[in-house]
Formats: sequence, C-alpha cells, structure tokens
Amino acid sequence: MVHHPPHAHTGTAGSDVRSSRVLRWAVASALLGAVLIYNSAEGRGSALPEPPPAAVPALAGSPGADTSSSGAPAHAPTGPVAPALPRSSPTRLSIPAIGVNAPFTPLHLDSSGRLGVPPENNTNLVGWYAEGPTPGERGNAIVAGHVDTTTGPAVFLFLSLLKPGSTADITRADGTVATFRVDSVHTYPKDAFPDQLVYGDTKDAELRLITCGGTYDRGKHDYRSNVVVFAHLESSRKA
Repeated sequence: MVHHPPHAHTGTAGSDVRSSRVLRWAVASALLGAVLIYNSAEGRGSALPEPPPAAVPALAGSPGADTSSSGAPAHAPTGPVAPALPRSSPTRLSIPAIGVNAPFTPLHLDSSGRLGVPPENNTNLVGWYAEGPTPGERGNAIVAGHVDTTTGPAVFLFLSLLKPGSTADITRADGTVATFRVDSVHTYPKDAFPDQLVYGDTKDAELRLITCGGTYDRGKHDYRSNVVVFAHLESSRKA
C-alpha cells in the first residue's frame, strides 16, 4: 500500500521542473524494477497484512488492546483539524504525489475476527473497514491496500515514501471531498503491532493508511512489517 510525498516544486526555470520529474521517475523506476524482479523470482507477491485477532476490540474502541508494546511513538494531529463530517461511504482515494487514484471496496471482519483484504485480481483498489467510521467522520477510519500481488506492483507500492505534510483526498458518496494531512509514517514489526494506536478510537476525524512493508520472509511468503500512515482531516469541500 502507498501514499503521497510532497507535491512537485514549481521552480522558476523549466529545467528545475524537468530535473525534479526525472529524479522522481528515476526513484520510482528503480523501486518498481526491484519489485518486478522479486515477483519474478518468488512467483508471487505478498498479500495485504491482516490485523491480528487482538485488533478486533481495538477496532471497536474498547479497552484492553495493546497500546505500547512496540514502543510506538505518541500520535497527535500536527496541524489544524477540521470539524468532522456526517457518515458517508468513500468512493475514491487520490494521492497525486505518489500516483494513487483508486476506487474503494468495503472490508469486513471474517469469522475469526480478522480484517478482510481487497481482491488480489485488481491491483488498483483500496479497502476501508466498513463497520468503522467513514473517512471524514469522527473517529479513526481504516483504509488498507496491497503493496503488491501475484501479478505485480499494487496501489500502495509507494506508501512508505509519504512524508508529514503530504495530503490525500477522499471523495465520498455524499458529494464531498475530505482532505487529510499526513502527520507521520511508521513501520511496525507484525509481531509487535500497536493495535490500539493504529485501530483505536480518536476524538477527531483521523485516517490510517495501511500496507505491508519491511523485509520479505521467503519462508512465510509475507512481509515482516506493516507500514502505517497517520493523518487527520484538514478540510472538506464539494466535489
């Protein structure tokens, strides 16, 4: 899963803009090449990380979930927070800085209490936890996507490159666009995932973007970590 770095500079000379674009595409091409090489060697990509059963009470905002076993830093919005919006399903996620422009699909908990994942046959699709707050609503909206699949790179390939201050736009079914500003980006080992910090309730409208990250475990055919982007609602407008 992935999301956005800062917008491209608007230099005074055309050559500055061109060099910036060349640099961005050079980095993107190098990372993309590495993923394609990996997929070719392994014969499959990794699936979206599924929160462990302990995340279920955290998703509901109930006490008792792990809060700091991973040594996770405290999280708080780093800029102005806009008033929360009424409940409305998300329809599209846009993060221009990393080339994300993807529709949503709802995700639900399965019978074992684990969060489902978007289908792997569509690499440009993100999911949101449908029983939780919708993006822009008061609380913590959970959005997840694949970093890659058996067919190649996926929607959140560059999520870990997002920087604080980057923005993400989420278009909603009620005709509004909610703009979220990134506060921080962290990578957590899956065996020390801070459930409450990531999934727990919040007093403002916040957003978590989640995908796989870290090194790849060839034995388990999965990544060892998760990338989590913390963001807050900065503004909203009519679509």
